Formats: sequence, C-alpha cells, structure tokens
Amino acid sequence: MSQSLSNMAYLGAAILFILSLGGLSNPETSRRGNLFGMIGMALAVLATVFGPRVSPSGVGWIVMALVAGGGIGLYAAKVVKMTQMPELVALMHSLVGLAACLVGFASYVDTSIPLQGAEKAIHEVEIYVGILIGAITFSGSLIAFGKLNGKIGGRPLLLPGRHWMNLAALVVVVWFGRAFINAHTVADGMTPLIIMTIIALLFGIHMVMAIGGADMPVVVSMLNSYSGWAAAATGFMLSNDLLIVTGALVGSSGAILSYIMCNAMNRNFISVIAGGFGSGGGAAPAKSGEAAEPQGEVVPVSATETAEMLRDAKSVIIVPGYGMAVAQAQHTVYEITRTLRAKGVNVRFAIHPVAGRMPGHMNVLLAEAKVPYDIVMEMDEINEDFPDTDIAIVIGANDIVNPAAQDDPTSPIAGMPVLEVWKARTSIVMKRSMASGYAGVDNPLFYKENNRMLFGDAKKMLDEVLGALKA
Repeated sequence: MSQSLSNMAYLGAAILFILSLGGLSNPETSRRGNLFGMIGMALAVLATVFGPRVSPSGVGWIVMALVAGGGIGLYAAKVVKMTQMPELVALMHSLVGLAACLVGFASYVDTSIPLQGAEKAIHEVEIYVGILIGAITFSGSLIAFGKLNGKIGGRPLLLPGRHWMNLAALVVVVWFGRAFINAHTVADGMTPLIIMTIIALLFGIHMVMAIGGADMPVVVSMLNSYSGWAAAATGFMLSNDLLIVTGALVGSSGAILSYIMCNAMNRNFISVIAGGFGSGGGAAPAKSGEAAEPQGEVVPVSATETAEMLRDAKSVIIVPGYGMAVAQAQHTVYEITRTLRAKGVNVRFAIHPVAGRMPGHMNVLLAEAKVPYDIVMEMDEINEDFPDTDIAIVIGANDIVNPAAQDDPTSPIAGMPVLEVWKARTSIVMKRSMASGYAGVDNPLFYKENNRMLFGDAKKMLDEVLGALKA
C-alpha cells in the first residue's frame, strides 16, 4: 500500500472514529456508533499492517499477534458479565498504558534512525512523557480494577503527607527528565528513564488508592482520558498521525466526561484526585457495605404488598442502582414494566449520572433488557416529576437518592445532586440490608413516613412482585 493510500485510509478511519463518538452520545444511535468505531479500527489496522512502514517479513508476526489478541478479546466478550463490565474497562485501560510504556522503551533503544539536535530532544521528550502517562495509567487502572471487582477495599488509603509526597515525586520526575534529555548515550539515559517509570507506577497506585469507592465512576472516565493521552503520546513516538488523532479524541472526550461526572456529584476534579469521597479531611469513611447506625424506624413491605401498590398506581418511576446490576434483575424489571404499561400505568426510569460503577452503566443494562429508550430519563429531565408520581421504586441504589445531600450541610455528600424520590407519594427501596452505600453515610430516606423497605435479593423480590402482578 502506498503512502498516499495509507494516509487516505487513516483519514477515513479518523472520520469514522468521530462519527462513532457522536453515535455513542445517544442510546438510540449507540449501536451505529459502535459499528462506525469497529469499521474505523479495522480500516486503521489494515492500513498500518499493509502500509509502507511495515516490512513484508514482519506482517506474519503482526498477524499472529492480531489473532492472539482478537481471540482473547472474543473470549472476554463471551464470558464477562454485564456487571463485570466496569472492571473490564479498567483492565483494558491498563493495557493501553502498558503498550505506551513498551513502545516508549522500544522507541528509545531503536537507533536505526539517528536523530540530532532539536529533533532528538523533541523525540526524547515524547518518549519521556509517553512512558510517564502510560505508567500512571497502567498501575492506576490495575488498582481501579481491583477496587471495582472487590479484591481491593473501596475506602480511600490516605497516607500522612500524601500531597507532599506527590509534589516530591513530581520534582524527582522533572529532575530525572532533565538528566534523561542530557544523556549522551542510550545506556546513560536508561537509568533516569527506569527510575521515572518506577515513580510513575507508584504514583498511579497511590493516586487511585486515595480515591474512595463512591468516586469510581469519575476514576473510570479519568483513566479513560489518561489512556487516550498515552495513545496520543505513542503516536508522537511512532510518528503515526492516526494514533495521535485517535488518542486526542479519547483523551479529550474522557476529560469532558470526567468533568460532567464531577458536576453530577458536586465534586471538584482536583478533590477527587486528592482524596476519597467523604474522607473528611483525612478520616476515611465507613467501609463499603458496612451497616450504618440506624437513625430511625423503617417500615418493611412484602413483595405482594408492593405489587398491590404498583397495580393501583397511575405513575411509577423506577430508579436502578448497582444492586440491580449485581442481582442481574434488569430483565425482570423490564417484564414488570411491560406488565404495568399494559395496565395503563405510566412507567419511566430515572438515571443518575453516576449510578453504578461507570458512566452509562445503568443505561447499558436497561438497553440489554430491551427497555425502550424513550422511557429512560436522565436526572435533570425527571427530577421535577417526582411530586406528581404515585410510586418511586429504588432498586439497589443508595447515595444517589440520599436526601442528606440537600438537607445536611455537614454530610460528606452535601451538595451532590440526587434523585428526589422522597417527594413521590410513596417510595419503595429495595435492598438486601440496611448497609450504607459507597459514601459510607446513613440514608434518611429509609426512615421517612412515606417510604417502605423491601428487603431481599433484588432478582428474587422482583420475581415475586412480577408473579403477584400477573396473578
């Protein structure tokens, strides 16, 4: 393939990637967006493999790597459950960071194209920055993976003097960066490069360990942004225009998404990086899932009673949370929705921007269950409708429906926008127990006079509700 044809293919792939991002911005066009992205990536890979920069003798090795990687990807797509998607995304981000590190070291030791003067200095800066971002992304994503799948606790690890430690690490990285740029030989530059890589790996671990479980949606989007910038840095190292464009698209879109997530949680991005949600200036919040001290009496309700209330309602709003995902209850929720709508009940879904473990987590689960897109509403669209709603049913959500965010200025989640389910005529909260959410704070919603608690596994309880509705 000639250089001009390769450039045209890259341009086409870049356009497809932009169309893919545009399609993914709306649930109704997300499938088309995914298709554009897959076609664009296939075009980019073919243009690279058969382009002028890859020798014929190396094509076989690349094809073998593509087959191996594709096989692993297909296997993961088949065995990974929807509830495990957040940790899979984090793991994929770590691979992007690892690739940036490996390409950086390979590019540095490659002396087949000698560079001199300013061109050499610029290339080495690209290598240094690329490995730095890649190492932070790699180790940080692995810690995020561990937190998301429960192997690492959700509470933030707040070391004494952590900000000074981070500042000292930055100074050391800059110092060794100067030594790396001034190195006369590859051997001389390898030592500061390795030291910087180790510091970056430790910083990535420290940074994500200091972030609490309630902030994990922001962390996922932040690491997505980091992986994009790592890919862009790799593009500079390889002089690959498409990789630069693609990395910049992912990096900028991830940064914008992180900003949106922070706004949705009334959080400052810097404060997320500096420490965990509700850390109280150094005191870690309660462990995720740890039962909070009861602040009142709750009124339990049975599945049969819940079905009767739903049957008598004219309007119902369903608020899904991570508990629904864990119980794999989305299909039963859809069956209940179909049954109620057939009886003339106006059923809609209210989605908080940070419900679940990653942005859009609940939307994906509901789409998988074939819930119509037009009844799935974002928080800003539906919050004012709760006072006119007969039943608001919360399935496995906690912090995103906590009235303390509005009523208690001393609460760790004070100021966080929440779904105002307590304003409905009756709210029903489905939970396994009275355990607190990831923010580690009690929820006054549970003790309100118009609230009822349906305890038990969400899938089991919803099956019972569905059975009673159809009886």
